[in-house]
Amino acid sequence: MLDIIYQDEHLVAVNKPAGWLVHRSWLARHETVFVMQTLRDQIGQHVFPVHRLDRPTSGVLLMALSSEVARTLAQQFEFHDIQKTYHAVVRGYVEGDDIIDYALMEQLDKIADKFADPDREAQSAITHYRSLAKVECPVEIGRYPTSRFSLLELMPKTGRKHQLRRHMAHIRHPIIGDTTHGDLRQNRGVAKYYQIGRLMLHASHLRLKHPVTGEDLLLTARWDLSWQHLLEQFGWQGMVPDLECLATHKCLTTHK
Repeated sequence: MLDIIYQDEHLVAVNKPAGWLVHRSWLARHETVFVMQTLRDQIGQHVFPVHRLDRPTSGVLLMALSSEVARTLAQQFEFHDIQKTYHAVVRGYVEGDDIIDYALMEQLDKIADKFADPDREAQSAITHYRSLAKVECPVEIGRYPTSRFSLLELMPKTGRKHQLRRHMAHIRHPIIGDTTHGDLRQNRGVAKYYQIGRLMLHASHLRLKHPVTGEDLLLTARWDLSWQHLLEQFGWQGMVPDLECLATHKCLTTHK
């Protein structure tokens, strides 16, 4: 059962678990669990995707209940009218807040994009980040006797593939658990000492105007047990109170 955090006659939003694919893909032929099919069976109604989350990322995933609403929402995402807020645990100390304005080359899949132009120009990519907490732990990961981590709030202003993961790697603070753009030694150390083997990136909030009623919506997906576990070990409880509940709890949707 998926945790439905919002539903009306036009929209449905779920708290996507880490490790789940959004929909079936011939690139993952052996997978058997998908958000779209599970949600369709759960609510007894066809659903239409309007955006995506990477497989290892958890958090708010919004879908439409009609093709007309899906088109309207897709336009909102395309024109950046929907505000997205993520949280991440990264390597090292990150201070204050800043904007990463670093263009990214389009990432092409060797099979699915084999006919795409590999020489396209880099695309504009902008991410705002804010440091919420830092910790130094008495565990040796790498060449130092202690290890440092930061909890960040990330707000992408553009929507490039793996943008947050690539931007944090660019400033040398890769997201913990990122097997593609991250630090393998750090990932192994966190798995060993803290029993966390997932990407520590969570889509916490979506703020948008309802495509039919015009109402302002703030959709919130709370942290799962892995996040709870790491927060406790790092002493970060209470840093983002509205996200701190067990995965089995019903997530709340706030209307403002």
